[in-house]
Amino acid sequence: MARAPSTPGLPLALQALLAVAAGVAQAASLAWPWSGEPLWWLQIASMAVLAWLVRPHATVSVSWQRGAVIGGLFSTAWLAGTFWWLFISMHTYGGLAAPLAVAAVLGLAAFLASYYAAMLGIFCRLALTSKALTAIIFGAFWLVAELARGTLWTGFPWGAGGYAHVDGPLAALARYGGVYGLGAVAAMLAMGAVQLRRADFRGWRLWAVLLALGAALALATVDRFCAIHLCSTPQQRPAPSLSLELLQGNIPQDEKFQSGSGVPLALKWYAEALLDAKADLVVAPETAIPLLPQQLIPGYLEGIQQRYAQGPQAALLGIPLGDEAQGYTNSVLGMSPATQATPYRYDKHHLVPFGEFIPPFFKWFTAMMNIPLGDFNRGVVGQPSFAWAGQRIAPNICYEDLFGEELGARFIDPAQAPTVFVNFSNIGWFGDSVAIDQHLQISRMRALEFERPMVRATNTGATAIIDHRGVVTHQLARTTRGVLKGEVQGRGLDAQSGWAITPYAWWVSRWGLWPLWMFGVLVFALAVWARNRGMGACRH
Repeated sequence: MARAPSTPGLPLALQALLAVAAGVAQAASLAWPWSGEPLWWLQIASMAVLAWLVRPHATVSVSWQRGAVIGGLFSTAWLAGTFWWLFISMHTYGGLAAPLAVAAVLGLAAFLASYYAAMLGIFCRLALTSKALTAIIFGAFWLVAELARGTLWTGFPWGAGGYAHVDGPLAALARYGGVYGLGAVAAMLAMGAVQLRRADFRGWRLWAVLLALGAALALATVDRFCAIHLCSTPQQRPAPSLSLELLQGNIPQDEKFQSGSGVPLALKWYAEALLDAKADLVVAPETAIPLLPQQLIPGYLEGIQQRYAQGPQAALLGIPLGDEAQGYTNSVLGMSPATQATPYRYDKHHLVPFGEFIPPFFKWFTAMMNIPLGDFNRGVVGQPSFAWAGQRIAPNICYEDLFGEELGARFIDPAQAPTVFVNFSNIGWFGDSVAIDQHLQISRMRALEFERPMVRATNTGATAIIDHRGVVTHQLARTTRGVLKGEVQGRGLDAQSGWAITPYAWWVSRWGLWPLWMFGVLVFALAVWARNRGMGACRH
């Protein structure tokens, strides 16, 4: 068999350049830098370029080494282009030298890209002649790489490709497979598209496949429409509205923990806003109170608690808790007449590496930065919700809303499942960057997966109200100080209203991400079997 290049007419250097450009496009698709909006078509187009570079042929296929290199370049460019704003936290606020901060971002991106490089190398090694199987295998291997990035070493799945689809035609699938399932489907479609030839359109098989895919997507869309609009159960009563006031202090990050500037400003502004609020529920963001209770002026926290000890209002407040003996937690305090004796408390479970805990062997790295670091205790997964006004309100802090499988643990009992999610964040560490827009799309995806509203209270943005359809209904201007007022309708209050548990919430609450892992393993076994049955493409 004659040797032939994997992409005829293209030198390796040009293939590498295309892979990097496609990776940058994938990053931009998650939140377009000039508008903050996700572009689902750009995500599929960028994946199609990658798929085209590694696609097998009947007579020749890409070597596993080249596949790994192309996959690594694409993923490194994509991930570095996604979370480049880590540079701001390390250099601008942490004082780390710019070259070291750039190296840290690129090093993290390259490390996480190794999962994709490995899976694409294996994909090329098991290359098949069947176009349908090739598309399925490509999507499944991409899924495995995404799962590895999202779970290993505590997981950092920020920027998963599925987040680009919150406004696209594939959004209807979120209630079934979650963001990882969406990403796998997009990868399958990309590989399927680049393998098409003009002759394929003259046969009935392609049209049968397209008809089946269109019918499945149409059914999923109709099913989702009926679920969110209750069109199949008109006897169910609509949920009552809950009025909200979401506080955005816009405390400058370089002053937030300074006793002579940011601390007194935060204490004064948040106390006034909490005392003057009129809504059913008032929410102050992550570490809105930047001091431990024992460090506060005597009577400060007690005065706020007394304000909500009676009457028709409640508050959720971000504050650090604990002491040197018991350890510290990044927490939320809930205040209402029902919690006067025992205040509600939520402790963050999924801690941020280097910010809330220092990984082994990395103290030398954190020692080079001037950032107030902590070694916090972890809360447990599936903590109780805050009960107020007939709602079960489930807090999550910072990037905890990135881990849908952990939020989903609360749905195993429909009677205790959240009716509203509330995210408490401080994205001020990353400036006025695309990180704000990316985090907003992450919260929207959780709303799509669980069909629950997601309320966001942040220091600098995006402070917003997202309804159970994943639509942003209210949003405060970023990097401004103010109060966002609006209403939200909880979902799944009781049996009469309908529990409204999505398929994704049902299976992820019981088995976590294991069904997706098993799908990837089964497809890998299928690929090995098909290869051994003589369905593989020739190698070079």
